[in-house]
Amino acid sequence: MKIKFTFFILSIFISFNSIAQSTASSNVSHFEIEAPQLDIIKKIWIYLPKSYSNSDKRYPVIYMHDAQNLFDNKTSFVGEWKVDEALDSPDSKEAIIVGIEHGGDKRIDELTPFPHEKYGGGKANAYLDFLLENLKPHIDSTYRSLPGYENTGIFGSSLGGLISFYAALKYPESFGMIGAYSPSFWFNDKIYDFTEEAELNPNTKFYFLAGTAESEEMVPDLKKMIGLLMEKGMKTENFKLKYVEGGEHNETMWSKNFPETYLWLMQK
Repeated sequence: MKIKFTFFILSIFISFNSIAQSTASSNVSHFEIEAPQLDIIKKIWIYLPKSYSNSDKRYPVIYMHDAQNLFDNKTSFVGEWKVDEALDSPDSKEAIIVGIEHGGDKRIDELTPFPHEKYGGGKANAYLDFLLENLKPHIDSTYRSLPGYENTGIFGSSLGGLISFYAALKYPESFGMIGAYSPSFWFNDKIYDFTEEAELNPNTKFYFLAGTAESEEMVPDLKKMIGLLMEKGMKTENFKLKYVEGGEHNETMWSKNFPETYLWLMQK
C-alpha cells in the first residue's frame, strides 16, 4: 500500500509538471555540453544579466548545482529557488549564473567526494574536473565573463553544499565565492580529515546556512567544520554563518535566503 501511494504521488507530480507553465525569466537559456569525465551529456542552464545584450561589460560567474530547481517551477521537484527573479531585482548585483543539471540517479555519485558505505557515491572529483576543464573554459570563451578566482563562485545545497565546500579546498585558486547551504557533512567523516589537510585560501568568501529543524547532526556538524576553518586561518570578515530558526531541509528555506547570500558574496 505504501509503495502504491508513493507511486500515486509521484505520478501526480509528473503530470502536474507536464502541464505547468514555465516561470523562468526570458534571459534564462539552455545548452548541452559533453562531460567526458562523467560519460554523459550535461544540460546547462545559463542566466545572463538584463544589461548583457546592450553593453560590453564583463560579469562574475557563479556555478550552481541542481539546475532543475534554480529558475523554473515547472522543472523543480518541490519549488524553485527563484534565482532569476532575485537577480532581475533592481537592487541586485549583476552576474552570470551557470546551473548544472544533476545526473538523476547519478546525483549522489557526482556531488560527493567520498563514498558512503550504504549510499555509494564518491565521484565528485570527476564532476569538478568537468566543471573546470570543460564547462568553465566554454563559458569564459563564449560569454563576457570575469574569469578570475575572485569573480568565480560555486553554490549549492545539501549534497550541492557539500561539493561546493569541497571545491573551495580542492581548488583554492579557482573559486573565490562559496555558498554552502545545509552541507551534507554527515555523508562521510573523511571530509573533516580532508579539511584539516587541505590548503585554505584566506581570501575565499564562505556563506554557510543551516536550519535548526533539519537533522540533529546539521548544526553540530557545521559548528565543527567552522572550528576547523578558523584553526586554519579563515578570516572572520570572509565568512558568514546563519542559522534559520525552524528552518527545514528544503527549497523554501534555501530560496528565501538566496538573495541575501548572493549580495553578501558579491560584495567586494
